[in-house]
Amino acid sequence: MASADHYSPPDTSPWPLGAAAGLFVLALGAGLAVNGVGPGKWLALAGAAVTAFTVARWFGRVIAEGERGGYSQVVDRSFRWGMAGLLFAEAVLFTALLGALFYLRQLVLPVLGGGDLWSGFSADWPTAGPRGPEAAAPDSIPGPGQFSPIGAWGIPAINTLILFISAGAVVWAYWGLIRDNRAQLITGLFLTIALGAVFLALQVYDYARAYAELNLRPATGVYGATFFVLTGLHAVYALAGVGALIVLLGRALKGHFLPDRHFGLEAGVWQWLFVSAAWALLFVFVYWL
Repeated sequence: MASADHYSPPDTSPWPLGAAAGLFVLALGAGLAVNGVGPGKWLALAGAAVTAFTVARWFGRVIAEGERGGYSQVVDRSFRWGMAGLLFAEAVLFTALLGALFYLRQLVLPVLGGGDLWSGFSADWPTAGPRGPEAAAPDSIPGPGQFSPIGAWGIPAINTLILFISAGAVVWAYWGLIRDNRAQLITGLFLTIALGAVFLALQVYDYARAYAELNLRPATGVYGATFFVLTGLHAVYALAGVGALIVLLGRALKGHFLPDRHFGLEAGVWQWLFVSAAWALLFVFVYWL
């Protein structure tokens, strides 16, 4: 049992090493798959499976230790700093990719369209670049040698509304716990998970439509690359957030959280609010402007 100011060091655990190995294999397989190397897809799937298994066992151990009273205020603060560091790292990566988009649009395209390097190239966004297919109207059926960007006021606008509502739902769930209203907590978490699942399903549908109807792929020049990297990274964040919320809902059903002891729930709320805020930036700068 930990005291308020001290804690006992945890026992030796294999899970950090397992998570690192799984992530390495996942990244290696993804890199090979993108470059068309045969076993890349299977390596990526194996790495994802190892990572998921390891994280599930690792988090299960952390939850069990917390429920036994093994964590003090010192440990609680360390968890909060750790979660803040994770969100900061996610924000830095996301900001760097948005910065790449701004660099392309504001600095590179005007140079390419200036006539010195590529005469006749129009530096209008969206574009696949001087040698890529031409951009047609958003959501239109492209002709030969064309691609169509996804318009802002279809599924992206619906997904924006969904995420804003889900952000309100998860905050409502949190305040349900603070007020010791477990029904509100469980209902809010369930609504957030359902809305997150709808968001991801609509994203998958939009990706499939981009491939099948709009000729929009990661290889569609700079527009396709930046579009799929930014929205794909956000989808990973959202998928992780939904997974965490499912775990939190299961814990809430078991009565794990108390008004004065609920960091796990708080961390899940932080993550989902970050997902919602990041999507708002994507909607404005990737889909709309």
